[in-house]
Amino acid sequence: MAKILIGKYEATIYPEGDGYTGAISLGFGPDGKRQRVKRKGKTKAEVKAKLIKVAQELEAGVKSSENYTVREAVEDWLSRGLKDRSGGTVAKLRSLAETHVIPGLGKEKLQRLRADHVEEWLDKLSHELATRSLAEVHAVLKRAIRHAQARDLVLRNVAELVVTPKGRRGRPSRALGQQQADAVLKAAESSDLHAYVVLSLTTGIRTEEARALRWDHVVAWVKSRRSWRPVTEVGFAHERFTIYVWRADRVGGDTKTRKSRRTLELPQLAANALRGHHAKQVALRKEVGEVWEDSGLVFTTDTGGPLDAGRVRRSFRKITAQAGVGKNWTPRELRHSFVSIMSDHGVSIETIADLVGHSGTSVTEEVYRHQLKPVITKGAETMNAIFGDSTEQSD
Repeated sequence: MAKILIGKYEATIYPEGDGYTGAISLGFGPDGKRQRVKRKGKTKAEVKAKLIKVAQELEAGVKSSENYTVREAVEDWLSRGLKDRSGGTVAKLRSLAETHVIPGLGKEKLQRLRADHVEEWLDKLSHELATRSLAEVHAVLKRAIRHAQARDLVLRNVAELVVTPKGRRGRPSRALGQQQADAVLKAAESSDLHAYVVLSLTTGIRTEEARALRWDHVVAWVKSRRSWRPVTEVGFAHERFTIYVWRADRVGGDTKTRKSRRTLELPQLAANALRGHHAKQVALRKEVGEVWEDSGLVFTTDTGGPLDAGRVRRSFRKITAQAGVGKNWTPRELRHSFVSIMSDHGVSIETIADLVGHSGTSVTEEVYRHQLKPVITKGAETMNAIFGDSTEQSD
């Protein structure tokens, strides 16, 4: 067997069985035994190519075996790479991994994974997932391999070399019309989610902001003191109320952006709903006794704990079904509805942007372009006056 040099390593390639075996010598271990890495193939060229790859990985410090799979890499990332993420985020990423990544690519050996494999997998998923969901699934794979890279378990991240394709068209967000909104508010009266729906629809706060709202961030105007005081201190026997939107159900507990921190005076409908909700929560707290979790949150489970997004979605769908507007609505569309109703009643886009916590009107225009009515109408009105309304012209 002739010795060859591959990189800085001595290697040999020799016939074995129906093909060839190649071995790279790594010297001797602490026990005095020779250490070698072997690769097999049908031709000498195939074996040599495999040995060259082994040498590159050894020089790069890659430590994983050939049997280390994509599934193992994903599971390692999920268990060790998400320590700074919220429980909800981890649950979502695990669901994406277990539903799409592991079934599709889990059996592939990580060191043998190619960009073609990733591209074919994504192309198949593009027929069943919307573009945003497809990007999230692709990101799971990229981040899992990046985690493996950082631990010298693979040389490169082939998932980074692939462009996420477009998925199927997702359902666009909608907004409730005035009559639909009235019907939803009416249907919500018998639901535990009543105050949540009223507050979201009449203030436009994000659903993660509503879930994180605390009673000490609901404040009342106390005339005798000429100041705003938390309802936890002064109660609800007042006329004006405000909420501090300072927190969200997100990692770190802050709002989406710094600009999203805002103080919103409550319309009477929302103030009344919160007053009634507070009374029910006090009664429930007495009923369950020591089981109650003193979270300080406005919207909670039956034992005082935080509401999860899934529970809110399910409850809201029951409300919309009862209201006769269908089940295919999400809580975030209450925010879209707020924007639409404000716009329909002549509120300027600058004011709407401030109310919903956007850094500028461009974000509002981009996100809610379907809900905003035209605000520059003078040109059309003038042209109609000059040339007349075309609908009045005869053929």
